[in-house]
Amino acid sequence: MKVCGVSAHFHDSAAALVVDGRPVAAAQEERFTRRKGDAALPARALRFCLDQAGIAASELDAVVFYEKPLRKFLRIVAASLANAPRGCDAFRGALHAWFERKLWIRSDLARVLGVPRGKIVFGDHHLSHAAAAFLTQPIDSAAFLVVDAVGEWTTTSLGVLRRERGGLGYEVLDSIDFPHSLGLFYSALTAFLGFHVNEGEYKVMGLAPYGVPRFAEALRRVVPEVPDAHGGLFRLDLDYFEHDRSVTRGWSRRMEELLGPPNPPHRRIQQEGLEPAEFQRLADVAASLQLVLEERLLALVRRARERTGERFLCYGGGVALNSVANGKIARSGFFERVFVHPAAGDAGGALGAALAFAASQGETIDAGAFSPYLGSALDGGEPEPAANAAWGPRLAPDALADSVAELLERDLVVGWAHGRAEWGPRALGARSILARPDPPGQKERLNRLIKHREGYRPFAPIVTDERADELFDGLSPGRTLERFMLGTVQTRPAWRERLSAVTHVDGSARVQVLRRDDAPLLHGILERFHRRTGIPVLLNTSFNHAGEPIVNDAADAVRSFESCRLDALVVGERILQRPALAPVGARS
Repeated sequence: MKVCGVSAHFHDSAAALVVDGRPVAAAQEERFTRRKGDAALPARALRFCLDQAGIAASELDAVVFYEKPLRKFLRIVAASLANAPRGCDAFRGALHAWFERKLWIRSDLARVLGVPRGKIVFGDHHLSHAAAAFLTQPIDSAAFLVVDAVGEWTTTSLGVLRRERGGLGYEVLDSIDFPHSLGLFYSALTAFLGFHVNEGEYKVMGLAPYGVPRFAEALRRVVPEVPDAHGGLFRLDLDYFEHDRSVTRGWSRRMEELLGPPNPPHRRIQQEGLEPAEFQRLADVAASLQLVLEERLLALVRRARERTGERFLCYGGGVALNSVANGKIARSGFFERVFVHPAAGDAGGALGAALAFAASQGETIDAGAFSPYLGSALDGGEPEPAANAAWGPRLAPDALADSVAELLERDLVVGWAHGRAEWGPRALGARSILARPDPPGQKERLNRLIKHREGYRPFAPIVTDERADELFDGLSPGRTLERFMLGTVQTRPAWRERLSAVTHVDGSARVQVLRRDDAPLLHGILERFHRRTGIPVLLNTSFNHAGEPIVNDAADAVRSFESCRLDALVVGERILQRPALAPVGARS
C-alpha cells in the first residue's frame, strides 16, 4: 500500500509517506516555505514525499488527515456556547477561519493532489500521536500516553496499543477533555513569560534551571489532581485561564495576582538586560511551571503502568517534546523503556496517521527499519557560491571526515548539511552547526554571534553510542530518548569543565547519542575529533538563524552560512571556507 499522511491548519503542517508498511519520506512544510511553524496545507511537503518515492499521486491508496476536523469544529462551537456571551469576538474569528479553509480539508487535498475525494480519509488526533511512537518501534504491545494542548476534544489519553493480525489494537482506558489541558497550561505560562506559543516552550525549559520553584505550591492549586482510585488525573482551575473563551490570551488576571505581571512579548529575558530581581522572578515562574508539569506527568505515567501492566510506554503529543520531563519519566522506573517519536507534536501526527491507517488495512509495519532521516536529500549539483568564500573540491568520505575534524579542532564553527534532513524539530546531525564543546565562553559566543538568541539558552552535545556512558549519567534504558535528542541527562562531574559549552547551569545536557548506522560520516568525524583532542563530544545545534526553520537544501545552507557568520560550511562532499581562514590542512 501507498499511504500519505497529512497534518495542517494549526501549526507545524507536515506530510509523510508510507509505502509497503515502511516510512519513506516525511517533512514539515516550513522547510520548503521558510516560514517558521507554517500551518498551511503542506503542498510542497506532499510533492517532496511523492518525488522522493518516485510515485504519482494517482498511485496513492489513501490520503489520511491526522484528525477529524468536524469533531474539532463542534468542540469549538460547544465551548463558545458554554461561555457565551464571553468570547464572542474570538468565536467570530474562529468561525471565519473554519469556514474559509479548515472545514474543506477533503476538497483541498483532493484538489492539490489531483486525487478523488473518496481517497481522503480522516484519522483520530490522539491515535495519530500514539501510532507514531508505537508503530516505529519493534514491539508488539505497549501502554500509550498522549498529552498535548487539545485534539478534537481530548487533551490527555492513556491506554494500550497492540499489533494484531489484520489490524492495530487501540484501547483508551482514560481520557481528559478540553478545557483541562497540561499543554494549554504550559502554553499559557509560556506566553506569560513573553515567549511565542508553539515555539517558545523550549525557552522555558532553558530558563527554568536559573530559578527556584517558589511558585510551585500555588501552581499545584491551579492544576489540582482529581481524587481517584489510581490517581494521576487532573483538572485546571479555570478561574486562572482564558483559553476556553479567547484565542489571544491564555491566562486571566487571577494568574497575574498569583505570579506578578507578565513579561511583555517584545522584552527579551536576558540576565544582562533586566533588573536582577525581575530576571529572578521570571526564572522562578519557569522553574515552578516545569516542576508542576513534571509532577503531573509522572502521576499520569504511574497511572498508565498501573492500569495497563505493560512493560513499555509510547508517549506522544506536543508535551512529549519536553526533554527535561522525558528524562525524569524514563528514569522513574515505572516502565522498562519509554519511546517518544522524534516529531512528537502535530507534525508527527502526519506519519502516525499514515501508519495507523496502513496497519488498520492489514499492512505489516516494518518498525525495525525506522530512521529519523526522512527529509530532503541534498542534490548532487553545484552549490551556489557565497560572498567572500570559496568552495573546495569534492572529497571522499574519509578525507572529508579528516578535514572537518581538523576544522573543529581549530575551534572553527562549521555548518554541516549532509544526507537527508531530519524529521522533527531537533537537529540530529544532518542539518547542524558543529563546534568544540570546551573553549571558555563558547556558549556565550555562539548565542551572541551565531544564533543571535538569549544568552541563557543551552546547546546540546552529540556523542557516539560507544562513549556515551563515560560522559553522561542517567541515559534512558536502551537510549531510546537520546537517539533523537529527546531527554536530558547529567554530565558527569569529571567532564563538566571540558564540556562547559554543552552543559547547562544545573549540570544537565540534552544529549544526542549517535549510532554508527544512523550517520556513519558524522560518527567518523566524532571519532577523529576525539583522537585529535581527547574529547569524544561535539556541540550540536540546529543549522538556522534565530526565528527561521532549520535549513533544508544547499541554497538554504549557503544563505544561513552568510547570515550566521559561520567559519566554514560543509554541503555534501564539499567545504566552503572564508578566505581569511587558513586552508584545511594548515595549523592555526
